[in-house]
Amino acid sequence: MANEEDDPIIQEIDVFLARSLLEKLYLFQYPIRPASMTYDDVTHLSAKIKPKQQKVELEMAIDTLNPNYCRSKGEQIALNVDGTCTDETSTYSSKLMDKQTFCSSQAASNVSRYAAAVYKKGELHLTPLHGILQLRPSFTYLDKADAKHREREAANEGGDSSQDEAEDDVKQITVRFSRPETEQARQRRVQSYEFLQKRQAEEHWVHLHYYGLKDSRSEHERQYLFSQGHGLAENTELIKSPSEYLMMLMPPSVEEENDKPMAPSNVLSMAQLRTLPLADQIKILMKNVKVMPFANLMSLLGSGTDSTAVLRCIQQVAMLVQGNWVVKSDVLYPKDTSSPHSGVPAEVLCRGRDFVMWKFTQDRWVVRKEVAAVTKLCPEDVKDFLEHMSVARINKGWEFMLPYDEDFVKKHPDIVQRQHMLWMGIQAKLEKVYNFVKEHLTPKKQEAQSAHALVVSGEQRVNMAKAKVKQNYGQLEKDFQKQKADMKSNDTSAKMDVSNIHIKEEPVSDEEPMDTSAYEGMNNGIVNGLHAEDSTDSLNGHLPGGCIDRVAQELKAFVSSTFRKQFVLTLSELKRLFNLHLASLPPGHTLFSGISDKMLQDMVLDTGCKQILVPFPPQTAASPDELKVYALWEAGDTYDQHRQVLLEIFSKNYRVRRNVIQNQLSQECGEDLNKQEVDRVLK
Repeated sequence: MANEEDDPIIQEIDVFLARSLLEKLYLFQYPIRPASMTYDDVTHLSAKIKPKQQKVELEMAIDTLNPNYCRSKGEQIALNVDGTCTDETSTYSSKLMDKQTFCSSQAASNVSRYAAAVYKKGELHLTPLHGILQLRPSFTYLDKADAKHREREAANEGGDSSQDEAEDDVKQITVRFSRPETEQARQRRVQSYEFLQKRQAEEHWVHLHYYGLKDSRSEHERQYLFSQGHGLAENTELIKSPSEYLMMLMPPSVEEENDKPMAPSNVLSMAQLRTLPLADQIKILMKNVKVMPFANLMSLLGSGTDSTAVLRCIQQVAMLVQGNWVVKSDVLYPKDTSSPHSGVPAEVLCRGRDFVMWKFTQDRWVVRKEVAAVTKLCPEDVKDFLEHMSVARINKGWEFMLPYDEDFVKKHPDIVQRQHMLWMGIQAKLEKVYNFVKEHLTPKKQEAQSAHALVVSGEQRVNMAKAKVKQNYGQLEKDFQKQKADMKSNDTSAKMDVSNIHIKEEPVSDEEPMDTSAYEGMNNGIVNGLHAEDSTDSLNGHLPGGCIDRVAQELKAFVSSTFRKQFVLTLSELKRLFNLHLASLPPGHTLFSGISDKMLQDMVLDTGCKQILVPFPPQTAASPDELKVYALWEAGDTYDQHRQVLLEIFSKNYRVRRNVIQNQLSQECGEDLNKQEVDRVLK
């Protein structure tokens, strides 16, 4: 009360809110003018505005007659900008810098607390401001002067060149086809600085008319700064309680909140995380960590969290690998997204990452080249998959980053069994998509997952092998002596148990017999395809004459039919097809007598095929059997000559362009082949 008596109210003023110029009134802040430009003699030559950007550009005249104006400097600037010629495009038509351009920028992003006030006859009239613009000098004329200078230099350099140099040079151009733009790429492009600058440049200028301070139109517009009616209906905003009125005068600052540094969108504090539902907490944690033991997950979720509920939620966003939880691929690569490296859609990425996860369920080690060969994805995508769940080891491959969690597997066998069934389903899908070879589908024993890696040196391996030989030598010697005694005691005409002895005689050759051990299990009680109780005339590798002929006929029939279908085969592929053919034959077939690589290759050459010495690069990783290429030389059809020319081409180079092949075929065969005929020969 004492303070109020010391500060008495002198006068009460009525406040009115004017709406006539609402969202139309701007405040311009001019810079300090030079002495040659005063408030009284300023002349606005032109004005224009971009309403959406609230950007204004004003052009003002400079008093060139003012004694403070440097005429020589003004002439020099005009000469640099426009040169010696004067036309409609000249910036300074008077050959003198007689005007200055000002461009605006927003002084404040939030102008809701600012208003223009007019006091008249004891009344204060307020009009809210729509924007506050600061005007600064524009120096675009200097850019124009630099451009003129570069043009003159280019013209001088071009004038010194000869007539030959003046001709247009042939330049190589690169044509690129853009990929379909994803939604994420489009959002990044829209938010880029270049795109925003382009959008701002596309908005057209709206030219304005400038009216001076004493103009009648200006006087008429100034009347709109006063409230048109004093009724309460038009000034309800001012009929507020003291606290509401104070809030209107001093609203909370939005700028201060915006100035605070923002955390990344993918970062949450633990306090914020624990306010979310349990399923969302687990999803966010797994998406960021990617691989986590169950015990660590429980510790992050805080005390009191039900482990049963966590197990129910974790199975929705992660899969069990090596007893640890790995986030699912569709969580990391949602639908309608694509790879940032190759643009591959999310469906293909999920399939490739599932293959990597499945490989780690079989073994602790994965080879990157093997994954790339199966999934056919780019190296960057494969590396991302492996970095999610493994660590690279020099000269070894990629090892799963966490040890095998035996505690979780023992405590939750039902979860482990359910996850195993899920992996069986994923394996079946991957097998259909990628056409796995046998070694990819061979599961490793569960105990191997928990075993620690054992490093054995070369010397230790040699010592272990020597010890094993010494251990087995005595037993082998006893077996041999017993077998030798049995052979002497039996009559030469008696039948012998061929299941104990299998000796096959072959022509002298350095090559090893072909490996058909994969199919030994198919011949139950069979030796070389013959039952033990059948005739044993082929003892010690000696086959009857008729049997030898039947083997040659069957082998020749197989080779002929195979090359009639495929024309060109490597030795490795031919052996694979032969093994498949053996698997389809009934027990006791003559081809089970044993076929070596040399016999197979000799039969290929006898059936009219030739070996093509393709010059593969020396750094190739192919095996020797893959480097041996055989082709059918004469098939008896109309394309024999074309096929022979094509094989001669590939005997000189392992990679040839299509147009070279077509030209060579036309020259050698004396006829022009169309595209369909060339495709048929190549196929």
